[in-house]
Amino acid sequence: MEYGRVRIVVEHDLKIPMRDGALLNADLYRPDTGGPFPVLVRRTPYGKSGSPGGASVDGLRLVRAGYALLVQDVRGRFGSGGTFEPYWHEAADGADTVAWAVEQPWCDGSAGLFGRSYEAMAALLAAAERPPGLGAIAPHVAGSGFDEGWTRQGGAFQLGFVLYWVLYDLLLEGAGLAGPELAEVARAVDRIDELYRDPEAAAELLDRPAPYYRQWREHPAGDPYWRRAAPRESYAAIDVPVLHLTGWYDIFLAGALENYRGIRDCGTPSQLVVGPWSHCVTGGIFPQRRYGLAADERSIDVTGLHLDHFDRHLRRRTDAPETDPVRLFVTGADEWRVFPDWPVPGTGDLVLHLDGRALTPGPAPAAPGADRIRHDPADPVPTTGGATALPGQFTGGDCGPLDQRGVEERPDVLCFTGEPLTAPLTVVGDTVLTVYVTPDAAGADVTGKLVDVHPDGRAELLCDSVRRLAPGADTASAPGEPAEVTVALGSVGHVFRAGHRIRLEIAASNAPRFDVHPRVLAHHTVHHGGDHPSRLLLPCLPGS
Repeated sequence: MEYGRVRIVVEHDLKIPMRDGALLNADLYRPDTGGPFPVLVRRTPYGKSGSPGGASVDGLRLVRAGYALLVQDVRGRFGSGGTFEPYWHEAADGADTVAWAVEQPWCDGSAGLFGRSYEAMAALLAAAERPPGLGAIAPHVAGSGFDEGWTRQGGAFQLGFVLYWVLYDLLLEGAGLAGPELAEVARAVDRIDELYRDPEAAAELLDRPAPYYRQWREHPAGDPYWRRAAPRESYAAIDVPVLHLTGWYDIFLAGALENYRGIRDCGTPSQLVVGPWSHCVTGGIFPQRRYGLAADERSIDVTGLHLDHFDRHLRRRTDAPETDPVRLFVTGADEWRVFPDWPVPGTGDLVLHLDGRALTPGPAPAAPGADRIRHDPADPVPTTGGATALPGQFTGGDCGPLDQRGVEERPDVLCFTGEPLTAPLTVVGDTVLTVYVTPDAAGADVTGKLVDVHPDGRAELLCDSVRRLAPGADTASAPGEPAEVTVALGSVGHVFRAGHRIRLEIAASNAPRFDVHPRVLAHHTVHHGGDHPSRLLLPCLPGS
């Protein structure tokens, strides 16, 4: 094929041997003239026959710029040998693939790894193996582990995303299903809302085609089961420069930020880009919010960022433009800003206390207060936007900065709202809720949302999370006392404009994003003021 005056040679279905003898299928794209070339490797479970660069990178542009591009189906997918077990083989297989590639006559001995989502975490896992010739990686929307932040959050199972991902994955040709079994999975996708209400039925359905789904549900976060597929366990072993890309509403945002901090703290050069994107909305355009042309991944030129990164570290080009360590799209202001690091240096903590149904700065209110929440598993608080990925994700209809006013009308959602701001307030960093709760004996989920209330009343969701309290868990400081519960709400880069108000929502469910807990009718009490200073912490830039 010819692309941009560069003739590209494509070799299909190369068989690459792994250390255990399995052969993995790959397609190779390379310029027809010159060489040898540095090779960029993308390893995917979704089929190598799609766009060679994946969803966000122009793969043919990489080749036109003088790189060989190797796109491989991971183990057990499409034409690759072996059995697909999510993430378990990606470290060794990725390292073996890089070692094979740099020995080929069309390669100059240097390699980079890149990819999005699953592919990105696979790149991190392979980089920790330190394969010969690997010189740089660029993980896009990667997690830091396969448990917390991928399968679970705050101890709750991320049912909405995980079940949908497994079912969608099984419908791909490479899953190897056919006939009645494939039809059964297709019917399950059509009735996924029913399965969200009965997770055990979903596990039974998936026991044969995807036995790992039940294993994920049975192994809690932090269990040794997860360690062999956790980039966070091997940051010190990743010794090549890393370009991290993620989005404020991406389901793996916390993991990507943890990867940046952890790898940087080990002394490895790292850069970070965070845009106003979700996992599948890359143009900055959501049904209820448009962040402008500058927010589009094409405008920031994600492919160009990859080329600059690999040119600098694989080709050692001194004329490759220097990249700012941290580049953030600050919502509210709706503009890109650069910073020297993450967490952003120089921020100070603004503490807002829950005071009645208000959020107030300054000392905690002296007068105690309490609100009771009724939790009904048959009618949980519905997921409304946020950093999630549910059916409808490709249109952005389920995720991102959705208006929360409909949810806030429910009697099982508590809202605490600040006064209108007299000046803009810039919040950049990790937001944290500390709240005192007397949970039901059956257990409790404590969910929280940070919301920007516009002058017209629109309640725009910025970030949200959960903390699960197990049945009978004694997290209180003394018997009978309320438990101090910390909910890491999420990270933001946002300007609350003058006239806007800060709002905190607290509830006992957010379904189907998180599985419902407990599965029985329950009542919880939220305490504030007096001896129980429930509060919201916001990291703010000075002068804002």
